[in-house]
Amino acid sequence: MESEGDSCSWAGSEDHEVVCEKRLFKSRLPECLAQVACSHQHCAFPLNRNELCVWNTAGSPAAQPLRLLGHQHSISALSFGSKINPLLVCSASRERVVVWNLDECTQKLKEGLTPQGIIIGTLLRLVLHVRFSPDDQQVAVCAGSRIYMLSAKNEAILVELNGHLAPVTAAEFCTWEKNMLISVSEDRSFKVWDYSTGLLMYQSGVLTGFPLLSLLIDEEKRQIITGCAEGQLWIFSLISDHNYRCVARIDLKKEQEKLYNKIWKSEEELGERQNASELCKTNSMKPKGSVETSLPVLLIEHCDYSVCFHNGGNMSCALNRSYFWIGTSAGLLLINLANLELEAFLCYKDYSGLSIRFARLCSLMKKAVNGKVLCLITSIFEDMIAVLEVNLALLVTSQQSGILKSGNEESLSVIARCPLLPRSPLCTNLNKNKKHPSKTHGVKSTVKDQPLVFHNKIRSSGYTAAPQMTMFSPNTNLKKNNVSKCKTSFKCANQEYPVESSPPIYHEAEISVSCKPTRICCIQYSGDGNYLACGLANKTVLIFNSDLTNTHHVFGGHDGAVNSVGWSHDKKWIVSASDDRTVRVWSVCKNEPALILGKEMFHRAVGFAQFYFMDTFILLCCGAEFHLLSFHLDATKDDLRRYKQKSICRLVQKFPMASTTEITSLSAVNDFYSYIVLTAGSNRALEVFDLNAGCSTAVIPEVHTRAVHQICQNKGSAFSTQKPEAYNLFMTTAVGDGIKLWDLRTLKCERRFEGHGSRSYPCGIAVSPCGKFIASGSDDKCAYIYEMHSNTFSYKLGGYTESVINVAFSPFSPQLATATLDGKLRLFLP
Repeated sequence: MESEGDSCSWAGSEDHEVVCEKRLFKSRLPECLAQVACSHQHCAFPLNRNELCVWNTAGSPAAQPLRLLGHQHSISALSFGSKINPLLVCSASRERVVVWNLDECTQKLKEGLTPQGIIIGTLLRLVLHVRFSPDDQQVAVCAGSRIYMLSAKNEAILVELNGHLAPVTAAEFCTWEKNMLISVSEDRSFKVWDYSTGLLMYQSGVLTGFPLLSLLIDEEKRQIITGCAEGQLWIFSLISDHNYRCVARIDLKKEQEKLYNKIWKSEEELGERQNASELCKTNSMKPKGSVETSLPVLLIEHCDYSVCFHNGGNMSCALNRSYFWIGTSAGLLLINLANLELEAFLCYKDYSGLSIRFARLCSLMKKAVNGKVLCLITSIFEDMIAVLEVNLALLVTSQQSGILKSGNEESLSVIARCPLLPRSPLCTNLNKNKKHPSKTHGVKSTVKDQPLVFHNKIRSSGYTAAPQMTMFSPNTNLKKNNVSKCKTSFKCANQEYPVESSPPIYHEAEISVSCKPTRICCIQYSGDGNYLACGLANKTVLIFNSDLTNTHHVFGGHDGAVNSVGWSHDKKWIVSASDDRTVRVWSVCKNEPALILGKEMFHRAVGFAQFYFMDTFILLCCGAEFHLLSFHLDATKDDLRRYKQKSICRLVQKFPMASTTEITSLSAVNDFYSYIVLTAGSNRALEVFDLNAGCSTAVIPEVHTRAVHQICQNKGSAFSTQKPEAYNLFMTTAVGDGIKLWDLRTLKCERRFEGHGSRSYPCGIAVSPCGKFIASGSDDKCAYIYEMHSNTFSYKLGGYTESVINVAFSPFSPQLATATLDGKLRLFLP
């Protein structure tokens, strides 16, 4: 053995502290070696093929490792025990499986004796993987296509698990379910076993065309993560009623390319391309004809990401996320389990101080020591074993700092934190400039000249009518004073939304909006939760009572499908946009529009319209720009000029969205004063506008793999109270790419929700007033409800006859309305 202790090499001029080679061992490695191990402060690997080497990383770098002899054939698999005291290590070869107590072995060496391990299995053929049970009483040995459960104290085969069709590559014990073992194999499937009885509990289908190589159980989320030889990751839920459903799939090549593009674009925007890190220089500018290497998933391990924030104020943000390492032949990848995105990538060949450029095997320590993580890798081409020390905080900040700073030097906030600027577009308000007629007391009103009108028929004075015989009859049909239809009812001011209520999942009512199947394009509840407005493809707008028992109003006049409907803050007006290139504002108490914005104002169909800034403005998007309109509404009519509307509207400013041909979604808050407007375009980007400054403040590129068709903000309601920071959260969705949760302050995706089907039709989403639940439509004829802290859906609402394309939560009570492609509304209650 040739040991290069203290062999510490640095990479690059700027990233010299990101990774260093702490120690390098040169020795003959077994060709059959399939597993090396790291645990707490120790690394275990074979030397001279059949010699077990255990190195204590906490000691002196020059200290010699512990060398244990007990195998005659080459060692193929190694694993540490789950407990620290005593610390056990299991080594397996073709002829035997041995368990070593490191404390006892160290003591015997000090006494000059030869350490001996406990042989727990013999002649089990080639062993590819070994794993201790959580209590260190049993060992799962994967030999060929079988799994042997062995006692860790003596030579005894407790049970044999037989069911895979190819060699088993990894196995893990489930800590919260008694006697549960999960295994993956080269037959491209995973199986769930009851290892106490040897029964097969679940068997998955074939996941991919490549062998599954690695496996990890996430105890916090109760999920399993497995990876294959082609760089694909699958995440499955282990929650009892989820039936092992697939939560997400990650393509590491695509995520790697996405991270490179983000880093390069951010540095280009900041004007720091000449100072780009070695990582970006070697990978972002890939020469033509370069060979793409695969990313086999050699290892999946937990990551102690909190070390990145030990000096900052984002500790709570780190604690709310789960991160894990992916070890590949090319380097280490850090994946955020919440948003399923790549946070950082360490490529071995980009650091000149590392002796190994491509890894054959990889193992990592779970816990970081002084902010640094130790990684054990073996070379794929040479007989070398290296122990690397990775500075996690520097690795992340060196690649993420430019992305976070790009276009967002100051954190944004949905809630207005400063007064209006003197030249702000929001200072324009027709309601303030409108001169209302004032009454003058004590002055006789003068009658203006009116045109003379001649009528063909004049009402008779009654002289020719028959005399009334009944002089007096009491009126017995007395009517109670009914409240006018246009008067909106208000809820009790001190009544609050039940925050702790369970989600609305029980079917309560269903109606059809038309006699024939008609697409419901959009739905929205009024601010008090009394009414539900629906825009239909048959050119009408319908208003239903919140319990769907009665049609309150029917508005007709559009000449195309109604794309959007929006309630005013005072619940008296509704704005609708249509494919006919018109926008209409309707009074709730009348069937005629109070304001019509005609085709002369818009060159294309208006995709979305809403009230904004506490009913001061109207926002609408047309083409690649959105309009800010100031208006004054007057629903009264003059009998002589009944076709001339008294309502007026004026364009304040147009805001173009950069590098796009069409705005596909727009969102802003109207329930309180906010300067922020969010837009999404056909270029798959999302742009943030500050209307107080009258300009764009940030751009998020490549939000989804396709164009965003809806932005849904966490707006709360008048009956619920949330933390001010919660209003900075918003969601986006796109066809075939699930739902993403974003934070406006960081402009980062915080979580990703997948599981519902949205592959062929854009389906809507909604967030509950309490901010705990997310509802989504689906093209598989179901609606789904997610919990905000979970990546997979919690409830699936079925029984529909067509795709569910729109959903809406009531702002007053736990109530969910869903709309389908064939024109059916459904109501759900807790």
